[in-house]
Amino acid sequence: MNVHIVQHDILTAQPEANLQWILDELNQPASRDALLTVFPACTLCGYPLHAAAAYTDLQKRAQSALQELVQHSEHRAFLVGLPLQIQDKGLCNAVVFVQNNAIRGIVTKKYLAPDEQKYFVRGDGVQFIQFQNQQIAIGFYEDLKELAKSHAVQPDMVVCCGCNTFDYNKPYRIRYRMTKIVENLNASLVFVNRVGGEGPLLYAGGSMALNAAGGILSQFPYFEATSATVDLQVINAVDDPKPEAVELVHRALVTGLRDYFSKNGLSRAVLGLSGGVDSALVCTLAVDALGAENVHGILMPSQYSTDHSVTDAETLARNLGIQYDIVPIKPLFDTLRATMQPLFGSRAEDVTEENMQARLRGVIVMSYANKFGALALNTTNKSEAAMGYGTLYGDSCGAVSVIGDLYKTEVYELCNYINREGERIPQHTIDKAPSAELRPGQKDSDSLPDYALLDAILNLHIEEQLCADEIVAEGYDADLVAGVLRKVAANEWKRLQFAPLLKVSPMSFTIDRRWPVS
Repeated sequence: MNVHIVQHDILTAQPEANLQWILDELNQPASRDALLTVFPACTLCGYPLHAAAAYTDLQKRAQSALQELVQHSEHRAFLVGLPLQIQDKGLCNAVVFVQNNAIRGIVTKKYLAPDEQKYFVRGDGVQFIQFQNQQIAIGFYEDLKELAKSHAVQPDMVVCCGCNTFDYNKPYRIRYRMTKIVENLNASLVFVNRVGGEGPLLYAGGSMALNAAGGILSQFPYFEATSATVDLQVINAVDDPKPEAVELVHRALVTGLRDYFSKNGLSRAVLGLSGGVDSALVCTLAVDALGAENVHGILMPSQYSTDHSVTDAETLARNLGIQYDIVPIKPLFDTLRATMQPLFGSRAEDVTEENMQARLRGVIVMSYANKFGALALNTTNKSEAAMGYGTLYGDSCGAVSVIGDLYKTEVYELCNYINREGERIPQHTIDKAPSAELRPGQKDSDSLPDYALLDAILNLHIEEQLCADEIVAEGYDADLVAGVLRKVAANEWKRLQFAPLLKVSPMSFTIDRRWPVS
């Protein structure tokens, strides 16, 4: 059977806009010549809808778009997803099988994510449809676990309609799961997934088709909108090298940042450039996503800044071709200290004065963003966020946290990947010891363990969900582990006030992992 697979970006809560690109795709010769065209789940309204799913006006608009698609389905067959009111059941996350100007089948999602359960009712799961003398099992990605159970009907073909969010492990997990389904059922399979960014959530695509022998007939690219027709009867599989995780993360962050801006009707970004590796990486990703002409850097040295902080930041700006300004903060800092002195009295200077500097920098960046219609980019990494190593309303400010789901060691890995064909991020920036430069001679290592050690402990605690005793059993110092985990727990309140982050890990702060504040 020839199946036309459509891997596309989807606009959330905009069924009319999505209807247009769906119709355009259906009018393509490749789609017309195929027996079946398959779209990702949630095609007409996007995902996640959150509270928008509960409003009847969106449901009616989606239903109207579906009816228009039905009217354009003469001598055609396709699968399309939307929120659909099912009689005697309620609102379901559904995939509809449309053929010859009629709805021939409805598949409703059974295994709902926690957020979906607020708005959708539990559906019936995988459904079997007779089409072109074949039994086709159609289901959502989460529902395909049912196919591992015994069925009275043996499918000839499986269609998995996905809307699967990205993390750096998921493309490999999806491929493994699809391969296992084919092996167990001896049936051909089509997996279709969307691409693009939706706020903090990213979608990688990676749609694929497998023949009944388990050979991959087509592996769609990641983070690219595309469509292609696949003949599932072909025997010879394609040679398909797997991309590295760091490459996928780079594509994910660039795609997520680009869509975060474009889908909010914005194009300009601003960020503080410290000469450090975090701001250098964020700036480079922003240039890749938005273009150098739309990225502006602000250097804000203080009396504690080293000369190389400024020169490294200037070198980065020249390498990337962005415009930048230098705004020394010492005059502002001196004024603020003098203003606060009557309140502070004889108390000695401490972290308060360090935080003042970070907040002054935040004011400068946010003021530029307001004046020029730009979005401020946050440069906090996951290691810092985990430990609360940052200033609330200072370096934590911004409209989007670009690398908030990357540990510091992953930041270095991504920087080296970006520089693989030439130096874009200055090598000195990568090599030097990280420092907030808020007091004389300050280094991150004054307050934090070595990042390689810290990140290993954080990964075991956050991604692997191990408790202190289990981490110590892996060979780590008990006092060090206790101190790290104590800081992680104590700073949940701070993380809840950070900018939305672009999710690339399996366990992201505020999205996947929440902790009691008190």
